[in-house]
Amino acid sequence: MSEFRFELSQQEKDYLKDLVRLSILGRLKPGGGPASPPAPPTEILRRELGAFVTLKRAGRLRGCIGKVQGSGELYRTIWEMARAAAFKDPRFPPLEASEFKGLDIEVSVLGPVTACPDPELVEIGRHGLIMSRDRRAGLLLPQVAVQWKWDRRTFLAQTCLKAGLPPEAWRDEETAISWFEAEVF
Repeated sequence: MSEFRFELSQQEKDYLKDLVRLSILGRLKPGGGPASPPAPPTEILRRELGAFVTLKRAGRLRGCIGKVQGSGELYRTIWEMARAAAFKDPRFPPLEASEFKGLDIEVSVLGPVTACPDPELVEIGRHGLIMSRDRRAGLLLPQVAVQWKWDRRTFLAQTCLKAGLPPEAWRDEETAISWFEAEVF
């Protein structure tokens, strides 16, 4: 079973959200923020964890990019993913300075990714999913199923579609199903 019981303090959450703003602002306005992330207030933010940064404007997605597996300290990953979500999400043009003020920021810190032993164990709002087969893979964060009011089977099917697979591919033994938990704020 996917077990990721991880909780950040309000101070840590505030620091990470401020970090997203500083990172984006530093790119939007040269000299508008530090060139590198300020040191984190606690050691937990130096752990190697995967993370996603999601940007929204008026309730609509404006950018979302992350790393499934940690490849460096969490606070540095957040710094990098903030810029990637704002300026490199291929679904959107780069963020403009006029959009910054109305930006809603959501951070997802991911726990370990493991093989899902049984799709019937997937819990909406608790698990994120990754479907992969051949060279195709698709990921949906835990909050996506909640936002769209999906049931388990719809969540599984939508993750397949995100991977470019048929919606029922999750039933096929050749499709690998992985899951993870996340702290989302």
